[in-house]
Amino acid sequence: MTADATMARIGQGVDLHHRQGQPDAARDLFAQIWDDIGGEQGDPLHVCVLAHSMADVQDDVHQELMWDLRALAAADRVTDEQVAQVGVALPVAGLYPSLHLNLSECYRKLGDLGRAREHLQQARAGIGVLGDDDYGRLIKDGLERVAEQLGEAT
Repeated sequence: MTADATMARIGQGVDLHHRQGQPDAARDLFAQIWDDIGGEQGDPLHVCVLAHSMADVQDDVHQELMWDLRALAAADRVTDEQVAQVGVALPVAGLYPSLHLNLSECYRKLGDLGRAREHLQQARAGIGVLGDDDYGRLIKDGLERVAEQLGEAT
């Protein structure tokens, strides 16, 4: 595993948002990192993780959706080797349930229930990659919540 300064900076932004309750500060930091990595032209893993994190700090669901779509597109260009190099224990396939969960939630908020259900189905299809740890349970609980909101049995 090699130290990755960009991933560390993204982690600082996630900490600002989730632990310190400062989404605006996190959004500002994420915007700076986005510029530093060259936006969508940057390293696909950085783009994916950063866009996924940036989506979480958006006040507008349309902006959230845009960032989540960027994250999903970048995930398709990430390799298991890249993920392992930064010390992530999951293969790339482990990113997809969370990405699709977020997209399902965005589409649900926008009233596009068809797309919301499509992404929920895709998230469910990939859930087997996740372990029975805190992260896996977080995503599984999120899927149950969205399924409930969409009126689907879990």
